[in-house]
Amino acid sequence: MTRRRRQFDASFKLEVVRMVRDQGLSVGEVCRSMELGESAVRRWMAQYDAECAGGPGVGKPLTAEQQRIRQLEAENRQLREDNALLKKAFGLLCTGTEVSYRVVAHLQQEAVSVSDACRVLQVSRSGYYAHRRAKPSTKGLQDQIHVKAAFTASGASYGSRRVMHAVRAQGLRLGRYRIRTLMREAGLRATWKRKFVSTTDSKHALPVAENVLDRRFDVAEPNRAWVSDITYVRTAQGWLYLAVVLDLYSRKVVGWSLAPTMPADLVMSALIMALQQRRPAPGLVLHSDRGSQYASAEYQALLARHQIVCSMSRKGNCWDNAVMERFFLNLKMERVWQRQYANHDEARRDITHYIVGFYNPVRLHSTLGYLSPTAYEAKSTVKEPICLSEMT
Repeated sequence: MTRRRRQFDASFKLEVVRMVRDQGLSVGEVCRSMELGESAVRRWMAQYDAECAGGPGVGKPLTAEQQRIRQLEAENRQLREDNALLKKAFGLLCTGTEVSYRVVAHLQQEAVSVSDACRVLQVSRSGYYAHRRAKPSTKGLQDQIHVKAAFTASGASYGSRRVMHAVRAQGLRLGRYRIRTLMREAGLRATWKRKFVSTTDSKHALPVAENVLDRRFDVAEPNRAWVSDITYVRTAQGWLYLAVVLDLYSRKVVGWSLAPTMPADLVMSALIMALQQRRPAPGLVLHSDRGSQYASAEYQALLARHQIVCSMSRKGNCWDNAVMERFFLNLKMERVWQRQYANHDEARRDITHYIVGFYNPVRLHSTLGYLSPTAYEAKSTVKEPICLSEMT
């Protein structure tokens, strides 16, 4: 009995070739599963490659049906790629149905039906209409107002953690992730750029003191250990230098001075202000870097008159005065780098306002249990005492 030869149309041959080309199957696997001869399948593949290449005299000319199939195949491939791209794009949003509903509303303005948009974005049509009818809750609006107020009061410097403690101090119980969501929705974000100019001149022949403080920044009582340093402020009129004295107990700025130059008088003026405000007992430890201003005879004489123990950082070691460095970074992030000072007087007024009006009485410190320096001193929190006699 003669076996009847099977006939295959062009669309069947194309599907077989696609199984090999697009799905990664081998010729042998396709032939075994569909009971085809390998020579026939390889011939179909060669014909397909020749037709795609468009080489003259190779293969048979495409029929109208084959051309239509090729066109549909190209359109189908483009639709698959577009669909995959959309899935990746919406997957990157990672913001739930809120953004999807906004996209549906936008597509509706572009003459796309709600049904089609919801089907493509995989959200329910009833959910979209319910979202569109919904009004912002009174509590949500109140939370948003409190968060904006706390962020604005910080000079646009607080992140979500400090904003959380600020609103909780007002009696509003909001979690950090809720705060973060509200800040993101309102576009509240602290930004800053870090710059650096060295203000320490340690290349001198003046005597330097030992590192008495030795990074013991946790102090049990006020006026037992202070730190001091100098930084710079850029203005259109030129550099303005700032010397600060800070009490380690409460991280409170107790003295400061600004001048267009940085001689020993700059640091002495800051220290004199601190002494007049705080009137510390003899034995106070005052730590600084080993710059020429702090090693000068005039500054050392002032320390001796008030029986202050001098402590200096090791050469090139900024961590020995880390608390002071952190204050300067906060000052510049939260105020200086957000301003463009026209002259020295404008910078002097703004920095004084930051210290007196915000940093000391308002700014929350994680080290102080999210209290301000002034509130921390008023609360008189008792800490485990450290042996300051070892410092002296």
